[in-house]
Amino acid sequence: MRRKDREITERAIIEEIISNSDVCRIAMADNNVPYIVSLNFGYTGGDKPCFWFHCAPEGRKLLMLEKNNYVCFELDTDHKLYPGEEACDWGMNFSSVVGYGKVYIVKELEEKIKGLRQIMLKYSGSKEFKFNEKVLERTKVLMLEVDEMTGKRK
Repeated sequence: MRRKDREITERAIIEEIISNSDVCRIAMADNNVPYIVSLNFGYTGGDKPCFWFHCAPEGRKLLMLEKNNYVCFELDTDHKLYPGEEACDWGMNFSSVVGYGKVYIVKELEEKIKGLRQIMLKYSGSKEFKFNEKVLERTKVLMLEVDEMTGKRK
């Protein structure tokens, strides 16, 4: 990171930024063509942090992940625009997390439910939900195993 004075390496602060973020963007590449999507997510911290996503059973994202499951991810929050006297004096305060990892399609039913519960916990505050079997059958659950991540705050 170029601006070391803005870098965040403490896991607790990084996880606070993740908790305060609404979406996680994942960037993929296929034959030198980039593709990025914004996704609702769940997060499991600890020694092996991972993100959980859900999606339809087909689409460009899945086709790209089949070819190359190594991704970059980004989350941001705490946006506050501040004005300046001249155009280039304006700026934005923010907190962000950027990282890398591999995305896997979750196959086992219990792991799918675990991932979906983490997503529900993120947005509802509860993991206690029932899941319709037919909906589970046609829902893909993705798990992003984090290799590295850093935070930044301005």
